[in-house]
Amino acid sequence: MPPPRQTLLIDDEPLARLEIRRLLQAHPEIQVVGEAGNINDSRELLSRTDYDLVFLDIQLRGGTGFDLLDSLRPAAQVIFVTAHDRFALRAFEVNALDYLLKPVSAPRLAASLQRLGAGQPLAAPASGAPASIGPATHRLTLEDRVFIKTGHVTRFIPVATICAICSCENYTQLILGGGETLMVLRTLKAWQEVLPDNVFVRIHRQTLVNLCRVKRIERKDSDEMLFWVDAPVPPLNASRRQVSELRHHLQVLGLQGLLP
Repeated sequence: MPPPRQTLLIDDEPLARLEIRRLLQAHPEIQVVGEAGNINDSRELLSRTDYDLVFLDIQLRGGTGFDLLDSLRPAAQVIFVTAHDRFALRAFEVNALDYLLKPVSAPRLAASLQRLGAGQPLAAPASGAPASIGPATHRLTLEDRVFIKTGHVTRFIPVATICAICSCENYTQLILGGGETLMVLRTLKAWQEVLPDNVFVRIHRQTLVNLCRVKRIERKDSDEMLFWVDAPVPPLNASRRQVSELRHHLQVLGLQGLLP
């Protein structure tokens, strides 16, 4: 039998930590070895090397749980905990991160721990490394947010604000509404497997576009078209070989008038 997972509880509510401890009593494979309730104490606790798993609250005194991601051991695993349903998003699961919504229920906790036992690590990204995307259990919707880590910055990106995604070898560049761009260590294929496939469509082998953020489409020549998205960026090249598929998707979305 493998040794129990050395586990930390980071939450600014003592009663919340007490409840997690109580629920974990039903799981002898988990051993709580430390607790913290604010940013400074949490950073000190995370500097230890004897933990495998962290239950990490999002709202903390002095900051957020996301501020602590760069302090986690690269091999540690993390389960976010939140009292706010705006963070209780499917994006956690498809990014190999899990969440628990307060008040935590025993079945939901058991489901998270079962994923750990099944060999699907909820690995926290190593410091400085973008988050990788895990096996998709289902697709995101435009109402979801996706968890992104670029460098030392972690944030939630509303899926609907992504105008386009361009492939850059093993990285992809996200073009967001407003013109902001982000480089993420994630392939275009991985994005295509989790984004809503009726909205995010390949217009080129290196480009995925959110059709809901397309402002106009122009013919470039007999073989290519230009897609103008709702962001202050140059138009994106599209192959005419994609026209028939694009026409179908645009028709479903009621946007067929965009095609020249």
